[in-house]
Amino acid sequence: MQPLQPSHRKHLWLLCVSIALGIGLRLINLTDKCLWTDELATLVFSLGHSFQPIPLDQLVTSADLLQPLIPDPHLNLNGVIEHLLGESNHPPLYFLLTHLWLQVFPHPDGLVSLWGARSLSALFGAAAVPAIFGLGYLAFHSLWIAQLAALLMATSPLAIYLAQEARHYTLPILWVMASLACLITATRALTERRTLPFWVVLTWIAVNGLGVASHYFFSLTLCAEGIVLLGLASRHLQTNTQSAKKPTGLEAPPPRKHPLRSTWLRISAVGIGTLASLVVWLPFLQGVQDSEITQWIHRGNRVGLEWLDPILQILAGAITMLYMLPIQASHAPITVASFVSLVLIAIWTGFKINRGLRRLGPDRHSIHILGGFVLGAIATFLIITYGFEREVTSAPRYHFVFFPAVLLLVSAALVQQWSSSRSAFKQTAIIVASLSLLGSMTVVSNLGYQKTHRPDIVAQAIREQPPQQSLIVIAHSTHGQTGRLMALAWDFKHHPLPQPDPLYLLAHIIDQPASALIPLDRALEKAPSPLSLWLLEFKGVPEERLQATLLAHHCQPAPQVKSATDGYRYRMHLCSSDQSQQN
Repeated sequence: MQPLQPSHRKHLWLLCVSIALGIGLRLINLTDKCLWTDELATLVFSLGHSFQPIPLDQLVTSADLLQPLIPDPHLNLNGVIEHLLGESNHPPLYFLLTHLWLQVFPHPDGLVSLWGARSLSALFGAAAVPAIFGLGYLAFHSLWIAQLAALLMATSPLAIYLAQEARHYTLPILWVMASLACLITATRALTERRTLPFWVVLTWIAVNGLGVASHYFFSLTLCAEGIVLLGLASRHLQTNTQSAKKPTGLEAPPPRKHPLRSTWLRISAVGIGTLASLVVWLPFLQGVQDSEITQWIHRGNRVGLEWLDPILQILAGAITMLYMLPIQASHAPITVASFVSLVLIAIWTGFKINRGLRRLGPDRHSIHILGGFVLGAIATFLIITYGFEREVTSAPRYHFVFFPAVLLLVSAALVQQWSSSRSAFKQTAIIVASLSLLGSMTVVSNLGYQKTHRPDIVAQAIREQPPQQSLIVIAHSTHGQTGRLMALAWDFKHHPLPQPDPLYLLAHIIDQPASALIPLDRALEKAPSPLSLWLLEFKGVPEERLQATLLAHHCQPAPQVKSATDGYRYRMHLCSSDQSQQN
């Protein structure tokens, strides 16, 4: 693919526009969306706090729940590492950076700054725009491919969604691109029969180590790169075998140096160094797969069409890398129309990409490497999903593993059409970029990629009830349930209730779900009356025993207040010490 040669100043301005657009989109409405459980985990652990001081099986207040969100200047990075590795299943790099970053921001209401926490992720997300520009130029030597990739990164709905989360996904995206740059450099050295520079070896090892220290799923990026390298090694071995079988002349050729052997040895050194960086985390990974924190991704006993779910989830996630429409709008007709439109747009885009990739130019090497990487990553996801019954395809955020490579392939495919028709390329690029921008606006407007949990909906349901004391009880297993109550307390802190401040109970489950009824019974004995009782996540508790406990405390169900929203299953009961008041 021949690089286009417009003035460098023009491309500098275009890149600046993409960077500014990327920053602006990531900062729009940054704190408007509700704070949810995973983000609360980021805040608590990054501050050096723990979830454990929040009492279980006792009545607590909003102040008790929000205590871990109060910054303490006496806590340092050691506390971040200690509590994170002891209570969670994530590596510490992003949390350490967040700890340092949050010290810059004031906290006038006494709590940690949500804007500060989310802005770090947004900053890393914005940095991905110039980063993918550099990677695109390195891979294809084309400023136009690099420009289009930067623009798509700036407007990608998936990228905006990840950047507006106080979570550790935008940082590993940078490490993914840096590692891909090393992969492309190494494979190009193999193709051109050059020795891989030693500084690339050291950089590659360092990047891979930092990637794993940011998110354990970065290891899936390494698996995909390994698949690409194994494919190249197999092809080189086959070529050498065929060359050895060819008849030679009477005189033996002069001995030659073997840059391929040297490069493969250095790639092997990268593998050993990367493996060493993975081994460091093995003591912390023991038990993670079967821990209660990760049980939500367990999926077994598929039936019928359920076997297609992982493939459909990958396709859906891939679409949102480019497009998003208001599929989570409150009106069903808009949702249906958006879904149908997304499918049609995806089919049209797939046709354009396929036609572009068939017109491979001189730089088809990078297309093969990136294409093999994406296929290797998808294969790894499917092996984990089907083979180990861990549905890692269900969360689009995990697609950061191969997300930048997809944008580069799309950009290269579209620019491939330049040689046949400049006008067609411009029209296609404008349509794709415009639809991508529309998708990003959908995300920042909270009409797509809403928060995984919606405490704001539950909080609003509580506000709409009579002005009396509320008791919010959740069946507790891990700090995930603690986070759900903390999210409600955070919402009430920033949007005060017309009722008295609620009381909360973390009814801890010991062995069997029914054990949550013991602290519930004790709490109802101590709680004031009359009382609005809200039960969260009590689905697993035996219904007959639950109803017996509630009737013993004169609690009658409110059928009109029983619902489920993202992350919450809730229902309300009205309780009174005088049973006649309920009749």
